[in-house]
Amino acid sequence: MSDKANRGFQTKCVHSGNGIDQETGAIRRPLIMANSYRLPEDASTMNWSDPNQLVYTRNTSANQIYLQEKLAALEGGEACVVLATGVAALAGVFFTFLEQKSHVICSNVSYIAVYRLLQEYLPAKYAIETSLVDTANLSEVKQAIRPNTKLIHIETPGNPTTRVSDIAAIAGLAKAAGALLSVDSTFASPFLQRPLEHGADLVIHSLTKYINGHGDAMGGAVIGRTALIDAIKRQAMVNLGGAISPFNAWLIMRGVVTLPLRMKQHSQAALLVARFLEAHPAVAFVAYPGLPSHPQHETARKQMSMFSGVIAFGLKADVDTHNKFVNSLALIVPAVSIGHDESLIVYTGPNDERNHFYPSEFSKGHLRFSVGLEDPQDIIDDLSQALETCGLQQKNVEV
Repeated sequence: MSDKANRGFQTKCVHSGNGIDQETGAIRRPLIMANSYRLPEDASTMNWSDPNQLVYTRNTSANQIYLQEKLAALEGGEACVVLATGVAALAGVFFTFLEQKSHVICSNVSYIAVYRLLQEYLPAKYAIETSLVDTANLSEVKQAIRPNTKLIHIETPGNPTTRVSDIAAIAGLAKAAGALLSVDSTFASPFLQRPLEHGADLVIHSLTKYINGHGDAMGGAVIGRTALIDAIKRQAMVNLGGAISPFNAWLIMRGVVTLPLRMKQHSQAALLVARFLEAHPAVAFVAYPGLPSHPQHETARKQMSMFSGVIAFGLKADVDTHNKFVNSLALIVPAVSIGHDESLIVYTGPNDERNHFYPSEFSKGHLRFSVGLEDPQDIIDDLSQALETCGLQQKNVEV
């Protein structure tokens, strides 16, 4: 193992993928917005689609290469591919490793694009079959395995339920079945959870969220063994056009530097906020892996160092009151996404098409709350005043 591999996580966040610019002597990698790079003197034997050589930015860019090196180091993987969005990363995994009539096992509550890809588009186009199961229940995963199972895909913690799946246990099932295990670890970030260390084959991130952390750039990444990542680069990046913009790669590279500091703050603040919500008489339920009441709290403790910043909760109130609550918040911003510096909240009503997969407490709708970097007491004060505005501060409201 090299000295670089032995460096601490925070050191890797600062130094991995960075270096002295040979032309200017700058101690930070510059932004290189070129579409094309100078060809060698003899280009006659080149592979024009080589995703690891600087030829054309659709194949790869300098800033993409720097970011890939950093993310591979953070996850402890051999290689990384960075793509335009988190959805591009997910689609890249499915497109590359699933064939006609393949079978997939997937978390039954997952990001909506995953649901669409695996339940609608891929079955219609390629006869790919998907079993949606509660991946926190190992017996359901085991029973769903078929001879043609090529991939098990899990989110942990899951979006939006915060459900936690046992990565190591599912990795064992996948290996025994000859299937790959991919883990969407966006909610955790590599600072809190590293799925490859627990036996996963591929780890996926929406870089748009915690890894960038500033709400100003989009990207996705897949990390794993070199042979697997090179296949994604060839098929889903070069030939499907999923390459990231150099500017976004540069922004995300900058954001990663503060990832450990931000994740500590997100996690510490979210635990305080979750405890406040759980103790409030007008709150119907709180789902946060850091609470002992969370169904998979012990699994989360086993594979996560802290519990991140996303909380799901519901009020003892109707749809209109939930909406009034959201619109009464003064500090917390009603907006989608997670992992920004500012706190974000979104209310999903009871009409979600996946509602029958949600835990029963979610049946009347829920709030997904991404706790930001503000002072935790200011966040709690904002929640408190919004509850009071809705008449929920002093008494339960049963609907």
